[in-house]
Amino acid sequence: MMTTYEHIPVMRDRVLELLGPALGHEGALLIDATLGLGGHAEAFLEAFPALRLLGIDRDIEAGNLASLRLARFSDRFTFHHGRYDTMAAALDHHFPGGEPAGILLDLGVSSLHLDKPERGFSYAVDAPLDMRMDVSDDVTAEGILRTYSVDELADIFRTFGDEKLAGRYARAIVAHRDGSPLRTTAQVVDLLQSATPYALKDRGHPAKRVFQALRIEVNRELESLAAVLPVAMDRLAVGGRIVVMSYHSGEDRLVKKVIRQRSSSTAPLGLPEELPEHRSEFSEITRGAEMATPEERAVNPRSASVRTRAAEKTRKVSR
Repeated sequence: MMTTYEHIPVMRDRVLELLGPALGHEGALLIDATLGLGGHAEAFLEAFPALRLLGIDRDIEAGNLASLRLARFSDRFTFHHGRYDTMAAALDHHFPGGEPAGILLDLGVSSLHLDKPERGFSYAVDAPLDMRMDVSDDVTAEGILRTYSVDELADIFRTFGDEKLAGRYARAIVAHRDGSPLRTTAQVVDLLQSATPYALKDRGHPAKRVFQALRIEVNRELESLAAVLPVAMDRLAVGGRIVVMSYHSGEDRLVKKVIRQRSSSTAPLGLPEELPEHRSEFSEITRGAEMATPEERAVNPRSASVRTRAAEKTRKVSR
């Protein structure tokens, strides 16, 4: 059984630097809301001997493997099975009244999903059209391709995949399924390659953006992100820090918007002096979105698209 994975977790050292100043005190609590196989969690538990860590993941297989990996920290590590937008309930259940000193959201698809072709996340290997992070969910990629209209498919390809040929691909899928259902990743890849104009064949694999869009739609990733960000920032302790790692432009735009809003003064324009109640709740730590270093991208290609933002909570606002 796999309990570790080969590559270093994306931006591991930089994430430790960003969250570290908030985690050094006795009994500090970190929420790793996208636990995956536990790579980031392991680094934090090793670096901070007094740290408690609550790991959340919607994939029970990933959670079980991470728990094996982190077994030596069993007195300080707790796993919760659920989507990361259940963070408030998970916190209240496992640490009633607790205020996390740090929150990490490493978004996107995990190594477990990419490295297990039978889950259907990869366009490089033939597999059933699944793409569910939680296999108990009802919606699959096959179901979306079978039931969505041309306009609905084009919209998700365009919005979640930044796909310029969204309409063309959507029409090709609907035309094909009317005669023969699409059930495997290889069938979709072949269809997309056939629908790609020859002049655009060298712009990258035609399935890359479509598969990303399908995965985001199947797992309602942007909906979950929009729901969890305000909750995470509300529950964070004063002096606590949040780090969000995005791998898609839509994710990063949303994270940027929320952090900027909470890091800005609410004082009306023209007010001669900012009153204490108008001070911002957060202070941005990163300047814009940070990327992995060229050295890391060369070793770990999966880090190439990461955009990392961080903020520190400077005061508590009652809501």
